[in-house]
Amino acid sequence: MNKLTVSYAPHIHDNSSARRIMLDVIIALVPAFAMSVWVFGSRAAVVTSVCVVSCVLMEGVYQKLMKKPVTVNDFSAIITGLLLAFNLPVDIPIWQAVFGCAVAIIFVKQLFGGLGKNFANPAVTARVVMFLAFSTSMTTWAEIPDAASSATPLALMKRGGEELEKLPELWNMIIGSRGGSLGETSALVLLIGGIYLLVRRVITWHTPVTFIATVFILTALLGEKPEYHLFAGGLFLGAIFMATDYPTTPQTSSGRLIFGAGCGVLTVLIRLYGNYPEGVAFSILLMNMVVPYINKLTARKALGGKRD
Repeated sequence: MNKLTVSYAPHIHDNSSARRIMLDVIIALVPAFAMSVWVFGSRAAVVTSVCVVSCVLMEGVYQKLMKKPVTVNDFSAIITGLLLAFNLPVDIPIWQAVFGCAVAIIFVKQLFGGLGKNFANPAVTARVVMFLAFSTSMTTWAEIPDAASSATPLALMKRGGEELEKLPELWNMIIGSRGGSLGETSALVLLIGGIYLLVRRVITWHTPVTFIATVFILTALLGEKPEYHLFAGGLFLGAIFMATDYPTTPQTSSGRLIFGAGCGVLTVLIRLYGNYPEGVAFSILLMNMVVPYINKLTARKALGGKRD
């Protein structure tokens, strides 16, 4: 009998790379960018361009100054810029947008070691910091043509009473004709981008589906308007593009289910009982902090080994 020789692992190879993955995410975000320009006009392109250019320049300059390899060609800074821009109102002062880029790239990403070493999603953290630092400009929404109100649907539901009459039609919320941040208004284009990422196997379904389903089920059980909570705010943007960030998401499928459910529960609690109408960014940031514990809880036992 011939002797069977097995080489060292890994035995399964794949042509994935950080650059290829980031490029797929950029492609998936293109429909949301196009919709933001269609809904909000040319200033949406200006804000997005400023954020992308600022993130790329800040990353490159920081790495040069720190005498580190310049990695802007991996496209991760572009994605951070896009996601941050999509979390901002169209009329945000440009200097505030640049400040948010500094928080995301320097304080959250680079100071913790760069790509893959950040403790939380850079764009999510920057949005939360900006929301706390610039609460007025971060909650001032531009007038939308043919919209009943420039306020976000979540803000209208939070006020209640006669304000509920100003809620947009559900279809307008799905396609994006409503108040909100640049990239969060159209659930339809975000869903298209999410399907693309699933087909390309850049993300798995566990976190986004669990996140969205938890929000829908909880708001229905609490007697709210689940369909409006589903398509209002940044739920689809956060669930598909920010809660699935590789470094800040659990490594196992069961861990991602726990992560998504946790994000959903926190989002509903903040929306219904907190001082702010939106809770997606806060929920993702809080769950990012417990990812190491989720990983430990759901770690797979090595074949033939024992769990620590």
